[in-house]
Order: sequence, then C-alpha cells, then structure tokens
Amino acid sequence: MTRRMAIRMGLAAVALTCVAAAAQALGFSHENKLKFNRPVALPGVVLPAGTYSFDVASPTALDVVVVRSANRDKLYYMGFTRTVSRPRHMSSQTPVAFGEAAANEAPPIATWYEIGDSIGHEFLYR
Repeated sequence: MTRRMAIRMGLAAVALTCVAAAAQALGFSHENKLKFNRPVALPGVVLPAGTYSFDVASPTALDVVVVRSANRDKLYYMGFTRTVSRPRHMSSQTPVAFGEAAANEAPPIATWYEIGDSIGHEFLYR
C-alpha cells in the first residue's frame, strides 16, 4: 500500500510540473523588461540607469513584485505591492508611474503597470 501511495504522489508531482511548464509556455508570464536612462528608486533601493526585469513572484501571488537584472541573474528588489487598476486615460503601453522626488534624488517608481494589461502594482513606501 505504501509503494502505491508513493507512486501516486510521484505521478501527481510530475503532472503538476507539466501543468506549470505548460502555463509558462502558453504565455502566462507577467514579466516586463524595462529600460531606464536615469537612476530610479524602489522601496529601499536605487536602481542605476539600465534594463531590468519586473515580474510577479508567482501567477497566484500578484501582490509580490520581483525586480532583477535584465538577464535575471541579480535580484534588486522583492516586496509586497498593492494591486491597482490602470487609470483610464493611461496608455496600455505605459509601464510605470513615478512619484515626486527632490531635484538631486532618483524619482521613485510609484506603480508598475504590466504592459498591455489593465492592472498595476503600487509599491509600498514607508
């Protein structure tokens, strides 16, 4: 009986892996690559000018955003956000909204909007 249970659990794990891989292959990714020509800020970090990968931690955790280098080998930020709707007047191709900053400081990214989507991720500054 224990051997049968182990085989069933193994098959279930393989099936879940296949479903997850298929979901990724079908384009359920939330990743956007964004290029900044000047430094920008996120809670607790300033990103130098460059290209970054913005993504959610998982398709079921849309309130956790992960920001990595463009090739995804370096993690710069991971934190909770608040899911918000894109303003009606904003183009679906506009990826970020900035907050205010002093003249000598990097402007903070207030919200990241997934390109082509109607939702955004508002960063929580304290």
